[in-house]
Amino acid sequence: MRSSTGWRKPESVWVPAADVDRIPLLQLGSVLIVSVQGDLADAVAVALRHDVGETVSSGRISGVVLDVSGVAIVDSYLGRVLTEIAADCSLLGASTVVAGIKPAVAITLVEMGLRLDGARTARSLEAAMAMLGMDVTPAAVAKSGP
Repeated sequence: MRSSTGWRKPESVWVPAADVDRIPLLQLGSVLIVSVQGDLADAVAVALRHDVGETVSSGRISGVVLDVSGVAIVDSYLGRVLTEIAADCSLLGASTVVAGIKPAVAITLVEMGLRLDGARTARSLEAAMAMLGMDVTPAAVAKSGP
């Protein structure tokens, strides 16, 4: 689309998760935070499972938070990948907490017979971090500051 100045305007400045190659992993101390936002392409889900496994196997990770608060719906493949990531982390010695599951996602997982074996669940990222022994409340963060 061209404007009156002749410069081309970008079509979109927001790219959905399905258009990315990898999901970023954030390490906070010994906790790995994986924030899944939106629908994932199958190749991205496979890469995510591999990346999480490789990072946890490094030995510096004792806990993993799978934040799925950005996932509104889940199909059988994504549901299976999430359960497999939780199981992988457990086998690799890391405690896993799945945070932010929406009611529709929980219902779908139950209806598909998928279980998050080896993982605990939390309503929020903050609650998940607390389950893994990290206090991320504003008061605690202020105390640990400079």
